[in-house]
Amino acid sequence: MKVLVLGADGFIGRHIAFALRDAGHEVIASARRVDRLQAMGFRTLRTDLTDPASHAPGFWADVRDCTVVNAAGLLAGTEAAFAAVYDHALRAVLAAVTGPSLHVSAVGIEADTPFARWRRVSEQVALDAGAMVLRPGLVMADTSYGGTSALRGFAALPFVTPVAGTGTQPFNPIHAADLAAVIAEMLAEPQPGVWEVGGPEVLTQADLATSLRRWLGLRLVPVWRVPDRLARLAGRVGDVLRLGPISSTALRQLEQGVQTDPAPLLARLRTRPRGFSAFQFDRPAGTQDLWQARLYLLKPLIRLTLAVMWLASAALGLFLPGRAFLQHLEAVPEGLALIMARAGGLADLALGLALLRDWRPGLVARAQIALVLAYTAGLTLLAPDLWFDPFGGLLKNLPVLALILVHLALVEER
Repeated sequence: MKVLVLGADGFIGRHIAFALRDAGHEVIASARRVDRLQAMGFRTLRTDLTDPASHAPGFWADVRDCTVVNAAGLLAGTEAAFAAVYDHALRAVLAAVTGPSLHVSAVGIEADTPFARWRRVSEQVALDAGAMVLRPGLVMADTSYGGTSALRGFAALPFVTPVAGTGTQPFNPIHAADLAAVIAEMLAEPQPGVWEVGGPEVLTQADLATSLRRWLGLRLVPVWRVPDRLARLAGRVGDVLRLGPISSTALRQLEQGVQTDPAPLLARLRTRPRGFSAFQFDRPAGTQDLWQARLYLLKPLIRLTLAVMWLASAALGLFLPGRAFLQHLEAVPEGLALIMARAGGLADLALGLALLRDWRPGLVARAQIALVLAYTAGLTLLAPDLWFDPFGGLLKNLPVLALILVHLALVEER
């Protein structure tokens, strides 16, 4: 088959694209960012599904002879972005192509969240166009992203293993490679309608967390069942501070349920997904797995620490009188020192606010590096004695630079 995979740069999308290519199909990988997909050897189609240009069937004319797998999606965003991805673009591509189509949805979309509401819309758009709808449960793999990365991160905490609420919520995870195999078989032998798929092993959230900790090779610690009120508060804080899967939407989806009933679909297919224990313990955890688990929750802590640093620096630069800087800048007139402080304060404020909102993290990290280097070079020329300050002075810029470099290294999660 010739298969167009929408959202091919996502966690699930990449597994689908690789599995279909390995099975001998011609894959066209579509995503907003395709450079890495091209490096992986895929023919690509650069597409931003929020761009109105992609909402016209004519945009997809060059791939009209394709089979389509839609793995594109949003967990959070504006109403306009949700409508674009889950309705307008999907409607356009399904109207343009002639081959069988499969839309990857999700379980638990009865929840009262924008994500769930727009997922329901997308399912109806797909069904109206004659596409198959597949609802996987929790999708896991050798790598991780989003919710599965958060599960690993919480499992790697040193003193307790936190779970939301009672921790009894059931999961039947499916490996991404097994999900891709199910999709490939459904494209070859279309199964019209709405189907659920998951693995054969059911675990509670607490069991899943302790199993992940055991897989990481860590000593078991007590399970902390986070009270609902505290969990909801954490979700709201996550919404404000852009903490990814730590959000109100993720929590509501968890409360709605993540267990699927795969029996009706699997009765029609030859593919048999593995259970969690079979695929999770199929390989040992490596150092990279433990590092990623420990760094996942440190990443937002680093971001917020840097934000506090820049905001505090901005307050000093914007509100301290000019003479406060003269003790270090004796060769600079007071007026010029004040202008330099205020300009630096504005730059610091911009970086602090950008970090709080997690706006363009790669760009902001590079801007931080440039500004710290500029401050360091400028102050070295104007006040070299700061290198010998007993409280650190310019020496503190070295660990700050290292911390920013660590944050830059953690920007890419896929």
